[in-house]
Amino acid sequence: MIEAKSRAWWRATLALCLGSFLVFINLYAPQPLLPGLKETYQVSTLGVSLLMSVSTLSLAIALLVFGPLSDAIGREGIMRITLLLAGGCSIALAFAPTFESLLFLRLVQGFVLGGLPAVAIAWMGDEFEKPALLSAVGLYIGANSLGGISGRIVGGGAAEIGGPTAAFLAVGIMTLIGCGVFWRLLPNSRAFTPQRFELRKAASDLVNHLRNPVLLAAYCLGGINFLIFINQYSYITFRLAAAPYQLAASGLGLIFLTYLGGTFGSMISGHLAGRFSPAACMMVGVMILMLGTAITLADSLLLIIVGLTVNAFGFFLAHSLASSWVGRYAQGARGSASALYLVFYYVGASLGGFWLEPFWRWAGWSGVSVGSWLLLSITLLIAFGLWRFERRQAVG
Repeated sequence: MIEAKSRAWWRATLALCLGSFLVFINLYAPQPLLPGLKETYQVSTLGVSLLMSVSTLSLAIALLVFGPLSDAIGREGIMRITLLLAGGCSIALAFAPTFESLLFLRLVQGFVLGGLPAVAIAWMGDEFEKPALLSAVGLYIGANSLGGISGRIVGGGAAEIGGPTAAFLAVGIMTLIGCGVFWRLLPNSRAFTPQRFELRKAASDLVNHLRNPVLLAAYCLGGINFLIFINQYSYITFRLAAAPYQLAASGLGLIFLTYLGGTFGSMISGHLAGRFSPAACMMVGVMILMLGTAITLADSLLLIIVGLTVNAFGFFLAHSLASSWVGRYAQGARGSASALYLVFYYVGASLGGFWLEPFWRWAGWSGVSVGSWLLLSITLLIAFGLWRFERRQAVG
């Protein structure tokens, strides 16, 4: 087993953080390009938003495929091959002749991007000692958010120079180079033991998790919150690309630096949950997300940025606590319970455009805010229900 802070630990952790960084660069790079792609292909806001939705939906499906598959055939091969294919998809996206081909490639790319997130932490669990695992997972999750921010900035900056083609090429080339480094750095597995895949048992575990109301509530809370949060960023790009702001793609990419508010929210979530009720902190996170949405209604660009930063803080606070809630209350098969949380999380992201589009057509960003508050009111009630469950557990 690999010990914490050893040479092998640093090498493996660096490889997995790099892989995670590259996954989320590819997933989110198109987001600041949406207004430009809308004009290029002459499609609706809902149509162009599908470029994000189809990839997150296929990524969610991939989590259910690659996780069990890796138990039978090994993990590093899946990570290496899918990361290489993801880079190839970005190169192909640069030369897509039609919007339909662009959409299909994003569907395929989303699926292969699910390979690394589905098995990376399981690989660490196989190879690392427990203290080494805890340290590595923290760095790995940090690389997720850093990749998401960087993807938008790189995509927006490259598009400013050479349009969407340059953006996809830049991301694709970065991924292929990074993939070569990843292949070289990632050690071969030494502690992996193949397990026979049993479809019936895997399906039974998933059904049992869905029948657990405490887990199902956390799944719905995470999925609905992400539905609102990630798709708000898509619609805010349409607002800020239009008058009076008229931000270019590079400016829209920089807007995603507000995600750093979420990094802070994730960092303090464990501390807050240790001092207060985790479910109560989830309620606070949802209310902060509602408050940030209200701030974005201002006309000032500065206040819009403040509102998005507040949103990120509230969302990641609630998300971190909801995901840890699943690990705490899952009754066996914790790996599949956590994977199911991520499935709800990414399926929620893929459905957000369908929910928010009518509100956007009705009243622009004000309509998006109303649509957001309606669903966030539901997650606030869910968090309240979890808080009442906690109280009953404490009394009982």
